[in-house]
Amino acid sequence: MPSQEGVFTLPDITMPQLGETVTEGTIIRWLKKVGDAVSHDEPLYEVSTDKVDSEVPSSVSGYIAEILVPEGATVDVGTKLAVVTETAPSGATATAPAGGAAPVAPSPVPAPAPAPVATPPAPVPTQAELPPEAEAVLAGVPPTQEAELAPKAEASSPAAPDSEGTESNGKGMVLSPVVRQLVVEYGIDPSAVPGTGKGGRVTRADVLSFIDRRAAGGAASPATAAASRGSVPAPAAANAAAPSLPAAPGASTVADSPHSFAAGPRDEVVPFTNIRRLTAEHMVRSKATSAHTLVVVEADYEGIERVRNAHKNRFREEEGIGLTYLAFVARAVVEALHDYPQLNASVGEDALVIHHDVHLGIAVNLDQRGLIVPVVKNADGQSLRGLARAMAELAERARTRKLSADDVVGGTFTITNPGPFGTLLTGPIINQPQVAILSTDGVKRRPVVVTSSDGTEAIGIHSVGLLALSFDHRAVDGAYASAFLHALAQAIETRDWEAEL
Repeated sequence: MPSQEGVFTLPDITMPQLGETVTEGTIIRWLKKVGDAVSHDEPLYEVSTDKVDSEVPSSVSGYIAEILVPEGATVDVGTKLAVVTETAPSGATATAPAGGAAPVAPSPVPAPAPAPVATPPAPVPTQAELPPEAEAVLAGVPPTQEAELAPKAEASSPAAPDSEGTESNGKGMVLSPVVRQLVVEYGIDPSAVPGTGKGGRVTRADVLSFIDRRAAGGAASPATAAASRGSVPAPAAANAAAPSLPAAPGASTVADSPHSFAAGPRDEVVPFTNIRRLTAEHMVRSKATSAHTLVVVEADYEGIERVRNAHKNRFREEEGIGLTYLAFVARAVVEALHDYPQLNASVGEDALVIHHDVHLGIAVNLDQRGLIVPVVKNADGQSLRGLARAMAELAERARTRKLSADDVVGGTFTITNPGPFGTLLTGPIINQPQVAILSTDGVKRRPVVVTSSDGTEAIGIHSVGLLALSFDHRAVDGAYASAFLHALAQAIETRDWEAEL
């Protein structure tokens, strides 16, 4: 439709629905500036949600006439982000909502952008200004073995609905599933939280701001809650003004900690990226929630090693992917969970909620910049080949920035694999609301005692590695967790893997 100036505008660029439970997103980087041409399906901006970071393509072709939401701002799904016209605008400059800062072009050197009087300083560099590959939703998998794996993404609570539809809390309020999970975890009365969302809706940022202020002994106000949704503070003031991480119940936040360190004249202050903050929130919350306990067994991978060496070339030709240790371990895990279902579970209200479908989370390193856990749905119904394909497909979709928010929720058990870095033993943090996480550490050639069928013993050289299970002692005891690990090691060592291929 034509604008007042006679320039034909195209359908609005709006914040998309990036997952069933996602209600808002943060613009972390604009890939185009005002005046640039953009094609349909060409990457236009990067957005971060509480589930995943992703690159969003343009829904139309044309020219960027206006940018309405600056980098670093969080807005609701459906909010208008930019105006695209059929013809190039003349003399136009980037604009932003009143009180907001104009978008900043990516730059490796932090520098405030000039701003008109009475306009707040432009945001300093955030993760949006890091190299694009550092902010990929999922980093590439090393050719010989999957990348370092560790938990990050917040799995959906069994008490939370799977749809994005909101639900009443009984007091006339409407809360999204993510907000509902937070208020339940922290024992918050949602009516006490000032809402800054559309129509006064309480958003995730509002709840986190309220948690920070409650931990500091202050009261949350609408103004301060709204401020938490704005720009990232400048490095010079980061220790005093950076949004602090939400504290676990009864614990102080990072900013409030007596061990917070003030930067010196030769120190570099690197503000936490969104994914770093979310990881920290999730890990601190997990340690405060679960009674973490670690149990470890040694597994002999020699049988797997022989099968891999015999079939890896043919497997790559047929499937187009490598045959890694992780695929074998994942297959053994889903089988062992059938016999030990209490580890494929979540802790509910004075009860253990056992999941009869195995949705396997595979934690992945994001080029040393963060971690995420995409989920292989219904992993227990897949063969060794099927699991290998599913994990490779998630990795490929992530490399092309096509991983959706729904790909990182619903996990019931998680595997983390730091093995490619040669680790000996890792004690991972449980990926809430699950009750266990398995670490597969480095597999190395070592001398072992080999017992023949007649009982005689000899020294042999085998591929050996450790399996470390962190489990929630509220859910199961050490004997149960140890029996699961023993069964897992037995499957790795004795299963007929040749038949699986």
